[in-house]
Order: sequence, then C-alpha cells, then structure tokens
Amino acid sequence: MDHAEADTGRSEIARDFLDSQSPFDRFTRRLKSYFLDQCEVCRFNRGEAILEPGDGRVGYFFLVVEGRVKAERPGVTEAGEERFELDSGDNFPMAALLGQRATRTVYTAATDVTCLRLPAAAFEYLLGQSPEFRDYCLRGVSSLLDQMQRDIQQHAAGTLGGDSSLDTPLGSMMHTDPVACTRELSIRDAVERMHQRKVGSMLVVDGRGAPLGIFTLHDLRTVIAQGVDLGANIGEVMTPDPCVLTTDTYAFEAVVEMARRHIRHIVIADQRGRLAGVISERDIFALQRINLVHLARAITSADDVESLVRARDDVGPLIDTMMAHGAGVEQITRIITLLNDRTVTRAIELCLADHGDPDVSFTWIAFGSEGRSEQTRVTDQDNAILFDPGSEFADSVRERLLPLAREINEVLDRCGFSLCTGNIMASNPALCLSFDEWESTFGRMIASATPENLLKSTIYFDFRSVWGDLTAGDALHTRVVEMASRNRVFLKTMAGNSMAIKPPLGMFRDFSTEKDADGVNRLDIKVRGLTPFVDSARVLSLEAGIAESNTPHRLRGLAEAGFLTREDAGAFERSFAFIQLLRMREHQRQAAAGETMGNRLDPDALNPMDRRILKEAFREARRLQKKLEVRYQL
Repeated sequence: MDHAEADTGRSEIARDFLDSQSPFDRFTRRLKSYFLDQCEVCRFNRGEAILEPGDGRVGYFFLVVEGRVKAERPGVTEAGEERFELDSGDNFPMAALLGQRATRTVYTAATDVTCLRLPAAAFEYLLGQSPEFRDYCLRGVSSLLDQMQRDIQQHAAGTLGGDSSLDTPLGSMMHTDPVACTRELSIRDAVERMHQRKVGSMLVVDGRGAPLGIFTLHDLRTVIAQGVDLGANIGEVMTPDPCVLTTDTYAFEAVVEMARRHIRHIVIADQRGRLAGVISERDIFALQRINLVHLARAITSADDVESLVRARDDVGPLIDTMMAHGAGVEQITRIITLLNDRTVTRAIELCLADHGDPDVSFTWIAFGSEGRSEQTRVTDQDNAILFDPGSEFADSVRERLLPLAREINEVLDRCGFSLCTGNIMASNPALCLSFDEWESTFGRMIASATPENLLKSTIYFDFRSVWGDLTAGDALHTRVVEMASRNRVFLKTMAGNSMAIKPPLGMFRDFSTEKDADGVNRLDIKVRGLTPFVDSARVLSLEAGIAESNTPHRLRGLAEAGFLTREDAGAFERSFAFIQLLRMREHQRQAAAGETMGNRLDPDALNPMDRRILKEAFREARRLQKKLEVRYQL
C-alpha cells in the first residue's frame, strides 16, 4: 500500500514541522526547499507495519510528525534495547541508512501516525551538504545537547555582552608582554620596574622563560613589615610555584583557581611552558560580572556564624547568573562544590574556635551528592568523621568529637544544609570512626549484602575528604575501592539493586509519571532520572578499581579502562548533564516563584525540544542499565 499523500497540503505540513525541529530548522533556504521537494507525507493506521528487517536495504528516512511508533528489536544485546518508542520529532532508521543495510528493528504504528518520508538518495545528499544534519545523524542526542548549549551561550553573549562567556580562552584576554625578571634581580629594582609599568605584580622566570614565581604588592608589604633588605634577590621573597594555566585554558578555570587558592593573579604560559602573559582578578571580574572570588572570600573570612549565613545568601543569585551566562552543568556543580566546601571548612573553623581544640587529628568526610561533587541548590547533609585515635581508645576520642560534630551539623543547618532525616551525619556515633573502624564498617557492607547494607552502599561508597587530614581520607577511599573490586558477589548484588530504579519511560507510552496532590502528573527527575546513571557508574567503577566519586569522572574513567566505549561514555555523560540541567532550571523556577524547591517535574511543561532530548536521555539511562544486566547476568 502506498501511503504517500498528494501534493495538496503536503508542503504546508512539512514546512511547519521542519521549522519547529532541530536540526532541520538550521537548514539553509536552499536545503529546506530541497527537503520539501523530495519528501512525502505518509500516514499509517494504528497497528500497521511501517518498516521491517525483511524489507531489505532501507530506502527511506522517516521523520515522525504526529503519533507514536513502536520499535521492537529481536533479542537483547549489551548495546541495544529490546523495545522503545518514537514520537513527534524522532526519526528512523538512522543506523541502517548510514550503514546502507536492512534495519534490524520492526517499526509499527502504535497510534495513527503521520511521517515525512525522504528517499535515501536525498538523505545522503543532505548528509553531504549540511554539517549540522551530518553531526546530528552521527551523534544523535549529543549533537542536540551541544547545539542547545551553544544557543544558551549565544543568548548570554547578546544579552550580557559579547565578552561574557565563561569559555573565553585566557590567551585572548591576558595581558601580553608582562613585567618579568630573573630571580637575581634585587627587590628594589623589581619594585621600580613595577612602578614604571604601573602594574601590581612582577613575574620571575628562569633562563628559558618558564615561570618560577610571582612578586606582588602584597608581598612587598610583607617585605617592608619584616624589614627585609631591599637589595636582596627577588627570588628570596617571591611566592614560588605560582598557579600557571595555558593560553587555551578557559576563563572559567581561572575563576575557579582564584577562588580556590585565594589568589589575585594567574600566570599564563604557552604550550611549551614559557611565560606568555598574566591575568588579574580585575580582568576576570570585567569579563564575567560573576563575583565568585569575592563570594568565596566572604565565606572564608566570615567572623561568626551569622556572617557565614549572610554570605550564603549570595550563592543562589550566583548560580542564576552563571546559568544566564551559559555555564555548563559541570562548571556550575564545580562552583557549588567549591562554595559548599568553603562553607563547611569555615563552619568547622568557627566551631573549633568556639568549642575548643579536641586535640585529635580528624577528617571531615562528605557522602552522597556532596561526596560526588554533584550538589545543586537543594541539598541536605550526608557527612562523617574519620579520626586518628593515636594511643588512645577510639571510644574516648569519639566522646570528645561528637559534641563538636553536633555543633558543626547545626551550624551547617543554619547555612542551608538541612539536617539529614536518616541521621547520615558526623554527630551519629556510628559515623564518627577511626580508620580501622571505617575499614571494618565497609568490610561488613561488602561481605553481607543485606537490604540495609545495600542502601548504605548507595550513600557511603560516594565519598571524599573535605577538611582535615585529606591524605587519611584518600587512603580510606582507596582501600574501600580495593575491597569492593575483589568481591564479585557484592558487585553483582549491588548491580541488581541498582536496577530497581528504572528511567521514567513507559514500555509503549510517553513518560511514566505519578499524579501529585494538586492533580498534576509529574516524575522525580533526581530519583528516576539521575539515579540510574549514578548507580550504574558506581558499580562499574568499583569493579574497575576507579577511585572516583563524581559520576562524569567515573564515566570517563570507565572509557579509559575499556569498560565503556568513548562514544557510549560521552553519550551517557551528556545525557546525565542534560537531566541535571533540567533539575537546576526547575529549582531556579521554583525559587523565583517562591515555591519549595524539589525534584518533581511536569514533563508536559517542557518545550518540544527539551521533551525530545529528555526522552533520549532516559533511553541512554536505560541502555546503560542494559549493560549492567548483560555484564552481571541479571
């Protein structure tokens, strides 16, 4: 049966649809006219077969305009899905067209369906003529995500000024021909050169021009205060081993390093390690209008808890500004992590000053999303203490630390990190332990995969050290990964447990949602969207012996270890980032509307492009879970 529709009304349906769908809306006028001339509008009744493996080498590219298409792939493989669904904006059979072969999937109309059908020859012509279309065909949802990010950044540049991108290379904004000298120059001569050039820093280099140190006006004040002879060599008073970034590093990294290191200047080197320029705090502020460094200092220098709480009030607006500037999800979460770590550090310092030194070395550990450096604006506390009892009994040390831990938890609660309802906090005696006690605790979790231990493993195995003896925390993390990687039974049980949370896609329906009290159907974008990626990456990373907690870093590590292909790891990482972006945008909307921030999302409130990408992201989550099913024979 020929399903092609007559010319009447065909062009109008096709044109309107192409104008609303990426990447087709980016076609030139000539290519859009070519597509419209070559395509046909086809209609299929519910239950009717559209394309099958027995049809031979595929002859058409199908673009779904309206309705839903059921896709069934015989058998289950590690790389594929058994069943999935396509709807408006989706296309098929891309892989078969690119491979010039028959499809391996049966496509059937799940409802009455309207498609645009383009001959294979026309598809190949467009593939060669449009870089955007070719990129989309080869990379799918990853291409759409990249294009969306570029659109956000272009909008930011138009709204906030063309120089406002966080992705500006430092080489294009640094001060070239910086004032530099060798370490033998006297302090007096160095200061004179700085005065002549009207600069606030002098860079010290070796014989081949590689940066050795930096001397600033702040250093000069110290020299004068200490009565140092101004005839001494500058190499004796410079700040050695300065922060050095390369010319192709993005401005975002400079912002982070200034905030992390409490510095005002960053040295820029070329690809051969020779001095190329310098960038100052003022340059960064002029670029961004995001006063991250100032906020980090306000948190770090807070004189009391009230000042710390007030400083935290600026974190939300900072995140909003970063999103408006087109910052990526990983950039935003890194900034949030930096500021949260600063807050935790200052809270501990203030509590120590108030409570008194417990006279014991300890490490503050973060679990869960904080341990993964994946916190957003909505977060509670998941933390613990690792201590070194020395020659004392562990119980005696714990008794001294618990009141301090309770005070720290309460201060963090005032700063916006709500107390954990499950008592996963350092003030819990079961989470204030010595190295040996922690090793035994993790050993029991690994040896006995009870429901309680499996629940703990989803929290405790994502941890990192935030304050104190970081070396001890890293050693514990390494030890835990070693123990887990050797226990195949634990890994298989953990993998099976991770399959309990499925991405919110119906077998042959749209999104799988639940009705909330207000009658709106929503889905939990954190639990059902992000958790499948987090849990799957955790299990595979433990097996691979990867001592990373951050999900994107775990995915990259799995690609390097050969557990995932780089293409798969990239697709999973981009999908995870998009879901996290939607979550952040929803938090931003809720905050602006004065609503309680949460993770319940109404997918019907999304625009067509976001809905389309979200479904693809959920399919990637389901595909990652399929890999676990095959690997662990679940």
